[in-house]
Amino acid sequence: MPELDSGILIVDKPADITSARVVAVLKKLTGAKKAGHTGTLDPFATGVLICCLNEATKISRFFLGGDKKYQAKLHLGVSTDTQDFTGKILSTCNELNFSREEIVSAFNKYEGDIEQVPPIYSALKHKGVPLYKLARKGRPVEKPARKVHIYYLKILEINLPEIFFEVSCSGGTYIRTLCADIGKDIGCGGHLKELRRIESCGFSISKASTIVELEKLALSGSIPSKVIKMADALKNIPGCIANDILIEKISCGKTITDKDINSDLLTGLNDFIKIVNKENELIAVLNRINGKFVYCFVINRF
Repeated sequence: MPELDSGILIVDKPADITSARVVAVLKKLTGAKKAGHTGTLDPFATGVLICCLNEATKISRFFLGGDKKYQAKLHLGVSTDTQDFTGKILSTCNELNFSREEIVSAFNKYEGDIEQVPPIYSALKHKGVPLYKLARKGRPVEKPARKVHIYYLKILEINLPEIFFEVSCSGGTYIRTLCADIGKDIGCGGHLKELRRIESCGFSISKASTIVELEKLALSGSIPSKVIKMADALKNIPGCIANDILIEKISCGKTITDKDINSDLLTGLNDFIKIVNKENELIAVLNRINGKFVYCFVINRF
């Protein structure tokens, strides 16, 4: 197997497999020494999973809280303790004679900034322990509500008791909690029946590869054709093409000043900047704070 360079792979995660298992499969297929993902999908969920290979694990932080898009199915009339179809049924309602106007009105309440209480069955931690582990032991912990943003909620199909919809939201939004809250507002309860992530941090499902596709590419040694270069993945961070002097300074860990950076990039810059070479290979990411550059990380190319 040829040595795989560092970069990002966009995987279309199948159902009934954990995100961690997808990473393990990728390591085997690619021969990557290090790998990780940037946002867990529940085992039953499918869709975009951003996976970082080798040195690209250093840039994973930039994809942890990005915006997401999902297509989901809300099942009305049944509430569960996990807010999805895997949980125990808490209540049922057989009266589902709701008009489209009533349903649309309930959905519209959740656009914009909203307060959302994270589910007790989640990976958030309480004193270092994931909430779902505490809940399974009969010691559920409810975290305080936190603000998330819903850019849009679009109903695609109503076929009661199911409602198929699309949502664009900020990172940290729980779609199963959204389903449970909408069901409560409509007056019959509800839970998440299906979930597919169609976009994450600007990476669309149209650019994703299935595990089966990647297995075929691995046999022909063509997986590198699907790997996104680190510099290209950080598309929202301004970049500076380094000359030999700057590359040498970075390789030695020397202090970087404004004189080392293209002056056009410095105007109003008080945030991250990526340093690339002439081949558009990522060398480092720096953070400019109050006019001073701080190393976030350096890619091992030296």
